[in-house]
Amino acid sequence: MQRAVQALAVKPVKVLVDGDHCPELSCPAEAIVHGDSLVPIICAASILAKVERDAAMQRFDEVHPVYGFRIHKGYPTSMHLAALEQYGACTIHRRTFSPVRRLIVRTP
Repeated sequence: MQRAVQALAVKPVKVLVDGDHCPELSCPAEAIVHGDSLVPIICAASILAKVERDAAMQRFDEVHPVYGFRIHKGYPTSMHLAALEQYGACTIHRRTFSPVRRLIVRTP
């Protein structure tokens, strides 16, 4: 989120965060628990983000078909976790995703 805000061409007056805490940002921010169901602009942003993520997962599926990104969209389904166990993490897996972090820790 910090990188996204820093990359904006126009500095925001305020950032609304869907959640219970705000990252350190260069502008005022407000955390709103369940913001995606309470604040229309957060809801709209959430929809746009999910649509973009789903499209990205389809592109990643073409490059890394063994993981099934087209089907599970990166969510930790049993299929995704099984693929992680079998093939390990690929370049697009977030190292902060706990199943990936566990794989990295136990890899010699």
